[in-house]
Amino acid sequence: MRRFMLEPARPWLASVCALLLSSILLSPTAMAHDIDVTGVARVFLDELDTNQYRLSIVDRQVPPLFNIERILPERCTGLPPGRFSYRFQCEPALSTDDVLTFPWSLEGLVLITRWADGSDVSGYFPGDGNIIEVPMAQMKAGASSIGNLARRYLELGGEHILFGIDHLLFVLGLLLLLQGFWKLLKTITAFTVAHSITLACAVLGIFPVPGAPIEVLIALSIVFLAREILMAQRGKITLVHKKPWIVAFAFGLIHGFGFAGALGELGLNDADIPLALLFFNIGVEVGQVAFISALLILHFAFTKYFNHLWPSLQRGLAYGLGGIASYWFIERIPSLFIV
Repeated sequence: MRRFMLEPARPWLASVCALLLSSILLSPTAMAHDIDVTGVARVFLDELDTNQYRLSIVDRQVPPLFNIERILPERCTGLPPGRFSYRFQCEPALSTDDVLTFPWSLEGLVLITRWADGSDVSGYFPGDGNIIEVPMAQMKAGASSIGNLARRYLELGGEHILFGIDHLLFVLGLLLLLQGFWKLLKTITAFTVAHSITLACAVLGIFPVPGAPIEVLIALSIVFLAREILMAQRGKITLVHKKPWIVAFAFGLIHGFGFAGALGELGLNDADIPLALLFFNIGVEVGQVAFISALLILHFAFTKYFNHLWPSLQRGLAYGLGGIASYWFIERIPSLFIV
């Protein structure tokens, strides 16, 4: 009797899941990626003569600094500016205790310092929506700057995967498609290896990052997974279900270009790119593992107490994935024709 009474509710559960997922992801605040490289400024800081410095802004779309002294420590004063550059002096010289504060509402900035001793140090600094603070302690050459660069890009990679909704939905689709620990392990490993390859190739300049086509293909990959989940529920088993790591590897190559969009245009020194790439990728993997672990815990808890409702929930999530990915696919198509 209990089973009979629950049966009519299952289609409703699928519909609710699909509508809930779509409403969350289609809201104006939901974004496919958390990081827009066009919102990252590139700035050079050169040490000139004794206690004198030049600040150069590479990107013309960045708001100008009308009062250079606003961003400097109190003991520093501005000098006559040049074209796209600002000069200042500090008495005494800049030290590791100083902080430069840029009044920009950008995603962040990359600062490349070229010191008089010939050393170059670069670092990424995120903004809080109003200002961007650059601690000079992180711009000195040596082990401390290496550690800071690693920490920055580890955090950037973790943030990108955890707030990159389209990448997370693809991973969710893989989990809904798979059954069995070893099949899951091989599939996620294939996805990781693939996106690591294209991420490295894009950042190192071996392949360009074709932004618009990649975004369209990422959306299409989620639509494909949603279809395969529903096909499996109807008993139609394909190669995707038997060897999902092949599909995960193929689509992982595409998603790697998507990851590169957050890293490939940040303008670091060539010497800093390998370390930034390594820790950005580690950050992506840490975020991915955290997301998968959370989903597995939720799946275990749900199936333990509501196992009879799992097929309906799985179907609802598949429709939700397919719906939001189809919306993204249609929304991104016009970008293919924008030159």
